[in-house]
This record gives sequence, C-alpha cells and structure tokens, in this order.
Amino acid sequence: MGRGKIEIKRIENTSNRQVTYSKRKNGIIKKAKEITVLCDANVSLVIYGS
Repeated sequence: MGRGKIEIKRIENTSNRQVTYSKRKNGIIKKAKEITVLCDANVSLVIYGS
C-alpha cells in the first residue's frame, strides 16, 4: 500500500522551510548522481531556490 496524500501548502516558518528545501535538494542531487552511475548518462539539474 502506498503513502497517503498530503496537502501541499507553503511552510510559513522560514527556518523550517529552509531545512525542508535543503533536504529535498540533497535528495534530488543524490538521485541524479545515482542515475549517472547506473545509466552511464550525463544529467543536468537546474535548482532554483530563494
């Protein structure tokens, strides 16, 4: 069974928002590196944050 749906909303607390952003960014970078190794392919990422 999969995960339940969650409501996507803005995180009002600035420090919590930055922590969440950093964790998600690191996870995406990790996945891109994994694809590079497994598929022997070049991967480009554009991470746009404030």
